[in-house]
Amino acid sequence: MRSTRFSSAASGGSSRHHDDAHGSTRRPRARRAWRSAAIVTGAPLLSVVLLGTAFTGSAAAAGTVELGTATPFAVLAGTAVTDVPTSSLTGDVGLSPAAGTNYAGLTQAEVSGTIYSTDGTGPAGTVSNPALLTTAQNDLTTAYVAAAGQTPTSTFNGGDNQLGGQTLTAGVYAFGHASTANITAASPLVLNGQGDPNAVFVFQASSDLVTASDSVVQLENGAQACNVFWQVSSSATLSSASTFVGTIMALTSATLDSGATVQGRVLARNGAVTLDANTITAPPACATTSATSATTTPAGTTTSTGSNSTTVAGQSASGTGSTTGATGVSAVIPVGAPRTGLGGASHSRGDALLGSGAILLGVAGALTVVGLRRRTATRARTMATSR
Repeated sequence: MRSTRFSSAASGGSSRHHDDAHGSTRRPRARRAWRSAAIVTGAPLLSVVLLGTAFTGSAAAAGTVELGTATPFAVLAGTAVTDVPTSSLTGDVGLSPAAGTNYAGLTQAEVSGTIYSTDGTGPAGTVSNPALLTTAQNDLTTAYVAAAGQTPTSTFNGGDNQLGGQTLTAGVYAFGHASTANITAASPLVLNGQGDPNAVFVFQASSDLVTASDSVVQLENGAQACNVFWQVSSSATLSSASTFVGTIMALTSATLDSGATVQGRVLARNGAVTLDANTITAPPACATTSATSATTTPAGTTTSTGSNSTTVAGQSASGTGSTTGATGVSAVIPVGAPRTGLGGASHSRGDALLGSGAILLGVAGALTVVGLRRRTATRARTMATSR
C-alpha cells in the first residue's frame, strides 16, 4: 500500500510537473505572440509619425525677413542716389556712408517721407541723422544675410526667363544669371498667397536680377508686397516700364530704367540707386486678415468685383479680381514640387495625403492584430486538445 501510494503520488507529481512544463511553455509563446502583435501594431504608428515628420519638413514655409529700421525706406543706398525727375517715392530715402552731396536730381517734392543724409547736405529739406542711417544699413545687412541663409524650396537653372510665366506659392526660390532677363514681358511672374496673408516669398539671386521692359510681377489670392523679398548677390536692373513687387536687397547697386514701378523697396548695401521717373511705394505693415481670390498688379491695374472690395496701393484686399495684361498664367504649383494629382496650390492638400496614408496604415495594423489573436487562440485550443 505504501509503495502504491508513493508511486501514485510520484506519478501525480510528475503529471503536475508535466502540465506546469506545458503551461510554462504556453505562456512564453503567448507572450512572444503579443510582443509580435505590439511590434506589428507599433510599426504602422511609427510610420505615421515618420510620415508626418517628412511632410512637415518638406512643407516648411519661408521665414519672414525682418528689416528693422530699414523698413520705412523706399530707397536706401551706400554711395549715391541719382534721379532723373520726376519720380514718386512713398517712404523715406537714405544715403550712407556717402555724404549727402552724392544725391543728384532728387527733390523733396518727389518724396512723401524724409530724405536723410549723414551730414545734412543734399536736397533742400534733407535731415542729418548719421546714427539712424548707420543702423538702417546694418539692419539691411542683417536682413540680406537672413534671406540668403534660407533653404530653397526650388532652384531655377541659369537661362533666359526662368521666372516669367511661373505661378508660385509661398516659399524660397533660388535662381541664377539669365542670358537676357530673369523675367520677360511674355508672361508675368504670379505670386499666389493661397488666401494666407502671412504667405512669405523669398527670392535668392546668385548673380544679378534683371527684368525686361514691360515685364510684370503680380500678386493674387492675398499675397502681400510686404512679404516679398529679393536677395540679390550683385546688382538689380529693372528695365523700362517694368512692374515689380517686393523689397530688393542688392549687395551692390540697383538701377531702375524709365517708368519702372516698384510696390516695395529698393535697397542697396554698397553701391548706388539710380532712378529715372520711377514710382516706388514702400508697403505698409502687412495685413493679417484673410484675403481670397484677389488678383493684383503692383501698378494698381486691378478690376475687382464683389462686396467690400478695397484697393490700397495697388493691392486688392478682398473680392475676386482679374488683372489686365496677366496672360499665360501656369498651374499654381511650386517648381520641383511632387505631382500629387490634386491640382494647383489652391487645391493641393498635403494634409489630405497624410490623413489617407495614416488611415491605410492604421487599418493594416488592426487587421494584423486580429490575425495574430486568431492564430494565438487556435494554437491554444490545439494544445489543450492534445493534452
